[in-house]
Amino acid sequence: MFGGKRGVVIATISTIAFFAIIAVILATAPGARLVQRGFFSPEHLVRAFPSVARGFLINVQMFLLAEVLVLVFALILAVLRSLPGPAFFPIRLVTIAYIDFFRGMPLLLVLFIVAFGLPGLSLAGISGLSQFQYGVISLTLVYSAYVAEVYRAGIESIHESQTAAARSLGLSRGQALRHVVLPQAIRRVIPPLLNDFIGLQKDTALVAAIGLVEGVRRAQAYSTKYFNFAGFVVAAILFVALTIPLARLTDYMIARDQRKRRAGGAF
Repeated sequence: MFGGKRGVVIATISTIAFFAIIAVILATAPGARLVQRGFFSPEHLVRAFPSVARGFLINVQMFLLAEVLVLVFALILAVLRSLPGPAFFPIRLVTIAYIDFFRGMPLLLVLFIVAFGLPGLSLAGISGLSQFQYGVISLTLVYSAYVAEVYRAGIESIHESQTAAARSLGLSRGQALRHVVLPQAIRRVIPPLLNDFIGLQKDTALVAAIGLVEGVRRAQAYSTKYFNFAGFVVAAILFVALTIPLARLTDYMIARDQRKRRAGGAF
């Protein structure tokens, strides 16, 4: 018991000492004053906050909309890829090709192709979309490929005996998938899904590359107008402030799932 407390005390002291040394090194660096004025000026931080925060709301709206679309579209992809039998081989092949393609494509390239390529097709209902909508489409295309694999792992983790038992009760394969397999699979993959959505939330900043005036673009505009980078610090703080609760929720979900598994194994 004493040894455990001693270890905690030593770890705490060493951690504080480490960060104190880092702080001293940064504070005494030759360019410390210049960096402080350029990035951490209290005056500029306060002045930049309202504009960057308004732009950040667009990032949040994009994240929430894309998250809903990804959850639905990725589940469809996962189900299509899991269809058994030779009759569904073409569907599985197309689904696998889609997932491999968009998992291999950098999101930035997808943004450029969608935002500058789709308007060139002159198709009704597509060419007149806004940068916000093109950004949501790009995020959905890319992240659906990742999330589909998470869903598929959850589906494959459910033992085939579950489907067999459902079929023995008179359910069709589709009904067994809907009422037995998917509810269990989705519960199992909630923690990794949350991890993917942390990445999705951060990647909304890349949509600034196609001209959407969101948080990062407003921070860039502030730096151009006032020759100060405090706007980027404000944007970083806002992104971190949204990401940390999601990360802690993920940790909580993982810990709760592990407790349930241990409790189940005890019996």
